[in-house]
Amino acid sequence: MIKKIEHVALIVTDMEKSISYYSNMFGFILRTRRQNKSRDLAFLTLEQQPGFEIELIRDLVPQDLYSDWGIVNHLAFTVEDIEEAIQFYKERGISFNSENYDIANDGTKTIFFYGPNRELLQLVERG
Repeated sequence: MIKKIEHVALIVTDMEKSISYYSNMFGFILRTRRQNKSRDLAFLTLEQQPGFEIELIRDLVPQDLYSDWGIVNHLAFTVEDIEEAIQFYKERGISFNSENYDIANDGTKTIFFYGPNRELLQLVERG
């Protein structure tokens, strides 16, 4: 069911400094950057491995302890069909953190759940 590791999300306090660091130090390229009323988000990729990303998250306003969950916020997995994956994993005992998946501006669908040690995990269907 899991196709690949999608991304790792990191909580940052200075988005410009973080983008510059990962770009200049390791060769990551800024794929996209977007902002909503609560968060500034940047997605960085490597030319040699375009299917894996680092998601940088900077809270613009305090938000439900999101950044308190850890510097490494979550591990995400790519799935082909999120509805099918949700059903598949529910049948195996996974309880998701919400009843429905979220849909981002670009059509990407996501849903969170916890692993056995309360590590935050996410399924992603690219839009």
